[in-house]
Amino acid sequence: MKGIKKSLTEEYLYLDFSHQTEGCIFPLHTSVALFLLSYCDCKIFKVCLVLTGESTDVLLLKNVLSQDMEVQIISRQELPPIVQNCRLPAVVERPDNFCRAGLAVVLRHVIQKAYEADPSKKEILELLGFKKTCLKACAEVSQWTRLCELTIPLAIENFLKESSGQRPPIPAEILQLEKKLGEPVRVHNDDKLRRQKLKQQKAARAGPSLAKEKANGKETFHGQETPEELDPSAKSLELKVAFSKLTVQEEPATTNREPAHIRKAKASDLPPLEHVFAEGLYFTLTDIVLLPCIHHFLLIISKELTEKLVEFPLLVAWYRRIQEVPRVKTAASQCGIHFFHLPELMTTSNEQHPSFNEAPGVEEQNDPSFIGGPRPTMTKLMEKGIEVMFSPHPCPTWTLDWDSLPAAVSPKEGKMSSDRALRKQQQLNNLVYVVTNQAKPGDKIVDFCSGGGHVGIVLAHLLPWCQVALHACGVATDMVIEHCIKTRASFVSCPCCYGFIQNTSKFNFPKSEQFKKTLSYKEHMILCRFADQTAVQLPPQRRLIGKQCMCLVDLDRARAAEERGYSVQVISMEPESCSPKNNMIVGVPI
Repeated sequence: MKGIKKSLTEEYLYLDFSHQTEGCIFPLHTSVALFLLSYCDCKIFKVCLVLTGESTDVLLLKNVLSQDMEVQIISRQELPPIVQNCRLPAVVERPDNFCRAGLAVVLRHVIQKAYEADPSKKEILELLGFKKTCLKACAEVSQWTRLCELTIPLAIENFLKESSGQRPPIPAEILQLEKKLGEPVRVHNDDKLRRQKLKQQKAARAGPSLAKEKANGKETFHGQETPEELDPSAKSLELKVAFSKLTVQEEPATTNREPAHIRKAKASDLPPLEHVFAEGLYFTLTDIVLLPCIHHFLLIISKELTEKLVEFPLLVAWYRRIQEVPRVKTAASQCGIHFFHLPELMTTSNEQHPSFNEAPGVEEQNDPSFIGGPRPTMTKLMEKGIEVMFSPHPCPTWTLDWDSLPAAVSPKEGKMSSDRALRKQQQLNNLVYVVTNQAKPGDKIVDFCSGGGHVGIVLAHLLPWCQVALHACGVATDMVIEHCIKTRASFVSCPCCYGFIQNTSKFNFPKSEQFKKTLSYKEHMILCRFADQTAVQLPPQRRLIGKQCMCLVDLDRARAAEERGYSVQVISMEPESCSPKNNMIVGVPI
């Protein structure tokens, strides 16, 4: 078929198989992967179900899976050596024997390969969301990825086990998801859509008076509003936007300018956008992941805990809505998921679960100790003796003799502008100087988060004996430092993306005891958000505040390492113009 490309490599998809219940294959990760393969109509992978120790019902698989889905049953011992120590699902490329493991990584790869095989399937690529980042961040640094990829599937599996013959408590993760579905949606064209929604709401409120005018023989349309826009029973704006993208209905492009009272409305007066799907307005990979989980949860609730169903109006609405997505019902039935009818709920979508705030593992939203803004937070630290203070640069004018180095070592050989190459050289001057003064014969280079490899290339040429990280985004900096501390290695880290810092399964912030005694988590987050405001386009005073916040965030990291037996300095690179994120954290075990 024209447009379909053939892959030169064979790819094997390995999935765990323990049992099947109500026609659905477990563990849920496997059910999710099979559902995605069916939805994408992707047949380029050789699917292998790997029997676990508790595997049963192997012969019943033929009754569960569609005849179009070919699978091979193997034992754990038959897995390739590269997969033996991986947590499934995993994909192996042959003949290169390259392995990808983990649910989100594997699912994103399936989507990309399905699209590469048939580029006409643009709706498949849309599953990756805006800028193709859906579930891209790993569970160690993203609370949302962790919730969808790990905690919800595991919580539902435990819930199903406990529901046999008893009434288990509702999983906290489900309560968290219900609450998430009630939060306002943020999208890239947020302002435009919210103004359209405001227009729709005003038209709906004007509906009764217009009906009265029409009854009296008078029809008046204000501005450029059409009769359809003034219909209060019309489908919500969010649904129109969502389903027009799914081609369920064609939404004509609006070329008319919005009325003046809509254009001039303040942003604070615009109505929030409501969830249509899990991540907002659009059907994404997250919905694929959640469907088998929520299906089984609602199935148990509707059968055994019917009175609880009213507490999940948003999940119920989502479950109904997802069935309207083209190919979802067909794909679900092919892998053993059969939708069922849910009764109408006598509740509003704004009703909140009464025990949500009591649920374990759910973060309290209202922190009474929180003080907003960067200056009050910085003042609070100063009162405790914690001030913005950089260690002096050991040699601010030192530079590599770039002209004497091989051309391939210089960033100028890369595809970047001369200005950017110069700034990259300046960054390397700082890092290489510190590293060369730390390294000892026999030391080992580990270039974490290496990006284009500029640091590693220079160090490999000069002295390949140290550990260094450049541009370790967000919590990646903390992961690098933690790894170095565990191995008692020196580290040189140049952090960036402070705004991505957040509590994860591995780290809680603030990190050091000194900062914990002074700042709450939310106050620390204020510092992180303002630490990202150092771009050269910003006003000087704002950049200064950003630089001070950067220093305080990195001082917390430094103090935490000092508490574990390190001598740590936070140094500002020279010249500061080499990068908006120009801090170095230098740690040496004592």
